[in-house]
Amino acid sequence: MRGVERGESYTITRNGTPIGRLIPLRRRTYVPREQVTAAFATSATVDPDRLRADLDAAAEQDPFDRDW
Repeated sequence: MRGVERGESYTITRNGTPIGRLIPLRRRTYVPREQVTAAFATSATVDPDRLRADLDAAAEQDPFDRDW
């Protein structure tokens, strides 16, 4: 268990056959709300209508076309 705490992973075997892995859990890093808000404050705004039009043009599909 100390190895897992240090970030090590282990393969669990039964009669020499691998049956599982023991891996450390990913630790979540807390980011304060103010820091996240500041990071997005200078980002570009998204025009939802333009985004939809761009996605529709890229996908070249009609969601109402039932001939598939």
